[in-house]
Amino acid sequence: MFWEKIWEVMTVTPLWELLLIFSAKIVEVSIGTLRSILIVKGYRPLAVALALVEITLWVFVASRVITGIAESPMKGIAYGFGFAAGVYFGSLLEQKMAFGKVLIQVITETDKGILLAETLRDMDCGVTSADAQGKVEARKILMIVANRRGSGDIVKKILELDPGAMIVRNDVSSIVGGHIPSGKSLLK
Repeated sequence: MFWEKIWEVMTVTPLWELLLIFSAKIVEVSIGTLRSILIVKGYRPLAVALALVEITLWVFVASRVITGIAESPMKGIAYGFGFAAGVYFGSLLEQKMAFGKVLIQVITETDKGILLAETLRDMDCGVTSADAQGKVEARKILMIVANRRGSGDIVKKILELDPGAMIVRNDVSSIVGGHIPSGKSLLK
């Protein structure tokens, strides 16, 4: 009797409907994740368009779940799993799209710093260098503004030439002036 009741609760909603709720929630939350990141990075027009799609999906999916949750708790479970998967896939998607710019700061030995600066400038990177004093010896600090997409190649090149370099990579929210690499605007 108990197991029959459990089986009835689990099968009252067709599998296609549960998969639709799950999939739609993944898409909605992935869009929401991208939208949040785009707002922070200054891509407001694109974020507004995504918000429209996101809320439209939310209204239809949430209403489908809320109106049927008493008869089929599996709708709520599919919704919850879709939410969790959407956060994961949204962050992966944003990582692949790599919006924005980064500031790469390199602290290295003075002689290697000169070589790194020349090599990076040959790669059309804007490099600002400064002399610095480390704990024990003189150092060179390099600062490079780069597109987030492709910044991994710059870091690889730095490590190729100086495996002992200290590298810090930070997202940049605003830049004015200087040698700034061009990137796709995405309606910014």
